[in-house]
Amino acid sequence: MASLRSAYDPRHAETGVFNALLAARKEYGGKKIVLHDADDRKLSYDDIIRAAFALGSALKKGTRKGEAVGVMLPTGAGAVITFFAVNAYGRVPAMLNFSAGARNVRAALKAAQVKRIITAHAFIEKAELHDLEGELKSDAEFIYLEDVRAGLGTKQKAAGALGPVAPWMFTSSPNPGDPAVILFTSGTEGDPKGVALSHRNIVANVHQVLAHVPEALGLDDVLFNPLPTFHCFGLTAGALLPLLGGMKSVLHPSPLQTKIIPKRVEETGATILFATDTFLNQYIRACQGDELGKLRFAVCGAERVRDETRQLVRRRFNVELLEGYGVTEASPVVAVNQPGSNRPGTVGTMLPGIEAKFEAVPGISNGGRMLIRGPNVMMGYISSARPGEIKPLPDGWHDTGDVVSQEEGGAIAIKGRLKRFAKIGGEMVSLAVAENCASTLWREHDHAAAVLPDKRKGEQIVLLTTFPKADRSDLQRWAQDHGVNELSLPRKIFQVKAIPVLGTGKMDIGAVQKLAADLAAGAEAGAQAAE
Repeated sequence: MASLRSAYDPRHAETGVFNALLAARKEYGGKKIVLHDADDRKLSYDDIIRAAFALGSALKKGTRKGEAVGVMLPTGAGAVITFFAVNAYGRVPAMLNFSAGARNVRAALKAAQVKRIITAHAFIEKAELHDLEGELKSDAEFIYLEDVRAGLGTKQKAAGALGPVAPWMFTSSPNPGDPAVILFTSGTEGDPKGVALSHRNIVANVHQVLAHVPEALGLDDVLFNPLPTFHCFGLTAGALLPLLGGMKSVLHPSPLQTKIIPKRVEETGATILFATDTFLNQYIRACQGDELGKLRFAVCGAERVRDETRQLVRRRFNVELLEGYGVTEASPVVAVNQPGSNRPGTVGTMLPGIEAKFEAVPGISNGGRMLIRGPNVMMGYISSARPGEIKPLPDGWHDTGDVVSQEEGGAIAIKGRLKRFAKIGGEMVSLAVAENCASTLWREHDHAAAVLPDKRKGEQIVLLTTFPKADRSDLQRWAQDHGVNELSLPRKIFQVKAIPVLGTGKMDIGAVQKLAADLAAGAEAGAQAAE
C-alpha cells in the first residue's frame, strides 16, 4: 500500500481500514507512540494492534462477518481499539450516540440490525447511563470490555502476540467497497438514519485531508481530540487521521469538560486542536493563563464558526483558526481552509477528488443547493423502515441540503441549510444572518434563530438568546448601521438560560425550534389574557 502522505491518488484508498493501520505501523515504526489516553496511558502502534487482535478474537464470538456490532464508548483508547478489533475480523462497528436518548438509540439498533453492544462498566457508571442501559437490554446483548479482558484465553492471547507478526493468519483483506463503519444522523427530523461508510470512503478521506494540507500536518504534531467517536468528525479526523497519518493523538472522553480540557491541551503539548465553534469558545473562556498558547492552529467543523470566536482565539493566544466543512455522508471532510491560505467566512476549497454541483434555489440569488460526489461519499443510508438495507445514492451524488456559494479561487461559503431559511414576503432569508448579528452585538452570549408561522408574511424569525438584556431595538440600530436587511432581523427575542445543543456540540435545531414555538405560544397566551 502506498503512503497516504503521498500526492493524492484514489488508488491509495483501495484497502481496508485495519490494513491501513498495519501499513502506517510499517511506515512509521511499531514503537512510535501514537495515542495518549485520558488516564495518561501512552500507546504505540504495536500496543494498539496487539490489543485489537486479542480483543477482536474474543469479540467475534457469536457474530458473523459483515454483521454490525454496536460500540457505545467515550473517546479514548478503548473506543479506538474496539473499533479496530471489530474491523480486523470483518465485523462492522456501529458507533452509537449514547447522548441521543433511548428512543433514538433503539431506532439506530433496529436500522443497523445490531444485536450486541460493546461498552464498559466503568463508562456506564461515570456517565450515569444505567437508565439507558436498562432500557436497551431488551433490544441487544451488552458486552463489557472489563469482562472480555478478564476472560481472554490462550487463543486470544496468541492472536494478540502473533497477529502483528503474521496478520494474514487472523484477518483477511476486505473488499474496499464493503462497509467499514455505520454512523447515525442526529434524528432531529425523525428517526436517526444509519450512514454506511466503506473502507474506501474512510481511507480516501484521510488521504484527501493529508494531500490537501501536506505542509500543515507534520509527523511531530500532536492532535488533541475531545469530540465523540460516534460523530464522524471525532472518529475520522480526530482518531483515524492521526493514526493512519503517523501522528500522535491525545484523546479526551468528553468535550463538555471545559475547565479540564485547556489544562490537558497544555500538559500534553498538543499543537493542533479539533473542536466545534461552541466548544472552542467555552475552552477559551475557561483558560486562566496561556493554556492554548502552544497550539499552531485549531480546526473547527460541524457548525458555523462565529467571527467573535475567531477573533477571541487570535487575540488571547495568537492561534489561527481554520474552519472546515463536512457531512457524515462524506466521511466527513469536504472542504477546509489551509494555513497560509485561510479565508475567514469560507470553509476553504474542496478536497482533491470531490466533485460538486449547485442547483438553483428559488428566492436565493447568491448560492445554490450543493450536491457532492467522490471516493469519500457514503455507500448509502440505512433506515429503521428497511433494516440492514443500504440504499445507494443515485449516480453517487449526495444532496447536502446546504445552500453554498463558490467564491473566486474555489473557496466555498456555506449560507446555511436549506431548512434553516425563512420565506418572508417571498424572499428567502438565512437564519444564520440573525444569529451573526446577535453574536456580533452581544459577543459574550449564545444565540439561536428559529422560524415560526406569520399571518401576514408567511414566516417570521424569532431569536433565542442567553443575554438577559437583549433588546430588539438595539439589534435593529446595529443592523441599520451595518447595512443588514431588515427582513433578516428577528420579529421577537426570547431570553433563555441556555441554547439546546447536541452531544457533538452542534445546535440542536429541533429542540431550538420547539422551544421557540413554546415560548411564542406562551407569550401570545399571556398577551391575550392581559387583554
